[in-house]
Amino acid sequence: MSTRSSSSTSSSSSCGSSGTTIAWIGYGIAAITAAAIGARFYLGQTTKFRSRVVGIIPARFASSRFEGKPLVQILGKPMIQRTWERAKLAGSLDHIVVATDDDKIAECCRGFGADVIMTSVSCRNGTERCNEALQKLDKKYDIVVNIQGDEPLLEPEIIDGIVKALQDAPDAVFSTAVTSLKPEDAFDPNRVKCVVDNRGYAIYFSRGLIPYNKSGKVNPQFPYLLHLGIQSYDSKFLKIYPELEPTPLQLEEDLEQLKVLENGYKMKVIMVDHEAHGVDIPEDVEKIESLMRQKNLS
Repeated sequence: MSTRSSSSTSSSSSCGSSGTTIAWIGYGIAAITAAAIGARFYLGQTTKFRSRVVGIIPARFASSRFEGKPLVQILGKPMIQRTWERAKLAGSLDHIVVATDDDKIAECCRGFGADVIMTSVSCRNGTERCNEALQKLDKKYDIVVNIQGDEPLLEPEIIDGIVKALQDAPDAVFSTAVTSLKPEDAFDPNRVKCVVDNRGYAIYFSRGLIPYNKSGKVNPQFPYLLHLGIQSYDSKFLKIYPELEPTPLQLEEDLEQLKVLENGYKMKVIMVDHEAHGVDIPEDVEKIESLMRQKNLS
């Protein structure tokens, strides 16, 4: 199944955005009827399953690799504004907020029209920040989408895809997306890799190359997967997440999603066709601006 978006949005500083053809490979949903009924009973849903969806963009100023990253200019606009504008195009989101502990980020976001929730500086990661923001919202939501603020060209169809995946998999509490890994990124620890089972559930995530063959080299014939930072959670699970103790694999890899897997929860994964251009370090800004110029995006 493929979807094409040609929508654009603008604010006072004007932004042209062009969707990219997204093709996600649907993995089979194999939850048995009893499990589905049980999950629905547990979650207390009497109408459409997991129907109310909020998108949260967690943002912090302090960063060991790139301080002030959310406010860095991408062709004349703060990166977090570009991310927010892309998220606004997703049809599955009922509401979008920015969650931050920094007054400068909050002021910037309110300036271009975003709703802002102030969160504690003690949040250890984006997931915990999303949870705190969720508790402060007036309305109740069934799904929370954690939208990474360093993917300013994220296609809205990917947001819609992971939401649908979680709605269609009652035995999962978490969903995310992967795309094809480029050979040159195979050994880059900033590019997180993923392996999934034959039903589309995550097996493992790593900063190292996985699977890793005995030759120690990239196999050009193998379809390695690159994890995209965006992820969605069942809101009831999100409330539980901060109470779970850090796990050995999570700490070793410094990947918060591993705590979900190590505690035995299921995570649904969709495959998308996406040129991953996240901003992890200052040098990535020039790369993404060059790409935007090539595609006539402003």
